Amino acid sequence: MTDRTEQQRLQDISRNSKYAFGANRDMIGYSFVVFKRHIRAGAILELGPAEGFMTDHLASLGQPMTIVEGAAHFCDDLKQRFPAIDVVNSLFEDFAPETKYDNIILGHVLEHVENPVEILSRCRSWLTEGGRILAAVPNARSLHRQAAVILGMLKFEEQLNDADLHHGHRRVYTPETFRRDFIQAGLKIDIFGGYWLKPLSNGQIEKDWDANLLNAFMILGERYPDIAGEIYVVAGR
Repeated sequence: MTDRTEQQRLQDISRNSKYAFGANRDMIGYSFVVFKRHIRAGAILELGPAEGFMTDHLASLGQPMTIVEGAAHFCDDLKQRFPAIDVVNSLFEDFAPETKYDNIILGHVLEHVENPVEILSRCRSWLTEGGRILAAVPNARSLHRQAAVILGMLKFEEQLNDADLHHGHRRVYTPETFRRDFIQAGLKIDIFGGYWLKPLSNGQIEKDWDANLLNAFMILGERYPDIAGEIYVVAGR
């Protein structure tokens, strides 16, 4: 796939993005709650901010920030909203920073890219000594995916569903394949965890759940990471 083709793909997805809405918006907010525990003082690099909801939270920390986004449509909006942040319109594969970062944030990025191990290897080279990569992805073992297999809605847990295809996902990670990609990239996993015990689809949750119930299930997911809706890794060199 050429860079031009990939950037056009990202631009097309950005024009009809539904990622940071509804229950997903709450999920991104809880991702920040988890990440904030592990973010170190110093420069932050966020890859793939999309609508910039995580960026809003990261900017509140008052640390130097760079964000790299492949979709020009998103970048135009991000530059307007975050004038103090360095916004770079680039594919991750083409990004060549002249500095290193204390924190690299990949919030729901690795399921989108063609070669996640290559991206993680690049991130490893961009880390300061003692720097950290904080990454989160959807979990194929989530209760709602397991239920979908039993109901015949999915053939297997890692199958891409309609929402995955709409968002441009290329894979759905299991805990094992998620950790594997970090190890293959030469990274040391310090923490593996999860959040959002998710028994139902987003549509069902948004129809019937209030904010307190949703937050309770975000917390429950931390107790049962292998079957949580979202899984995360904190890793270093």
